[in-house]
Amino acid sequence: MKLDFIKMHGCGNDYIYIDCFRHKIHNPGELAIKLSQRHFYIGGDGIILVGPSEKADASMRMFNADGSEGKMCGNGIRCVAKFVYDNNISKNNPLCIETPAGIKKIKLEIQNDKVVRATVDMGTPSFTPDSIPVKSASNKPIIGETIFVGTHYHKVTCVSMGNPHCVLFVPQDFDLKNFDIQSAGPRFERDSIFPERVNTEFVKFIDKTHLEMRVWERGSGETWACGTGTCAAVVAACENGLCDKNTDVKVKLLGGELTIRYTDETVYMTGEAVEAFRGVIDIDY
Repeated sequence: MKLDFIKMHGCGNDYIYIDCFRHKIHNPGELAIKLSQRHFYIGGDGIILVGPSEKADASMRMFNADGSEGKMCGNGIRCVAKFVYDNNISKNNPLCIETPAGIKKIKLEIQNDKVVRATVDMGTPSFTPDSIPVKSASNKPIIGETIFVGTHYHKVTCVSMGNPHCVLFVPQDFDLKNFDIQSAGPRFERDSIFPERVNTEFVKFIDKTHLEMRVWERGSGETWACGTGTCAAVVAACENGLCDKNTDVKVKLLGGELTIRYTDETVYMTGEAVEAFRGVIDIDY
């Protein structure tokens, strides 16, 4: 089978986008494992299937590089919106995209009839332990609380943005750039306190409108950016008194910068959506 694809990224968070208006994918998890390999196939943090929806302009499903499915992908949904608009599937602005975490509204920034940036209404964060999920003896939200992971105690905030997140704030003199995330990330991801594994954000507070972050994503390892993780970081910063609600907070990531605004009603995420290249690959079914 010849499979058309588009390689796209948001702040270096790169996925392989497949048009499921035309293609029918029977084994997306296996396909994600194969195509995500950077030395032998296309390479990416996973695949995203863009298809029809009875409730919105289009639908999306995201599969990580290990084949597991994620309910939401912040950088991915901006690129899905670009995919839908640029390929004339829908010219609505804003667009509505159906995800396993609900329908998300995306406002598009257009140049020369192409989407270059987008703002996503990411919805209301949840702190309820069962919704994340994270094990909590008291079943109370874990906001600036100390938990035991691996062999150490860590002060963390746990929040769901459609995906589970554990946010740690590191000291301002911490060497985040050279931090061994390859060792720390898996300890959090696979600790028994997180029954469905977890995405972990290591965040440095710069000032009230600037954060710096590295992220370890469940199923993909370290990525250059994570949309839901960046939202979780700003939400955690506001809940812990470091940043203010209703204010644009810029978050520096390995692959670029995202702007997050946390309000009483929702979280808005703004960032780029970039097409890298298009191609065709032969796959065996």
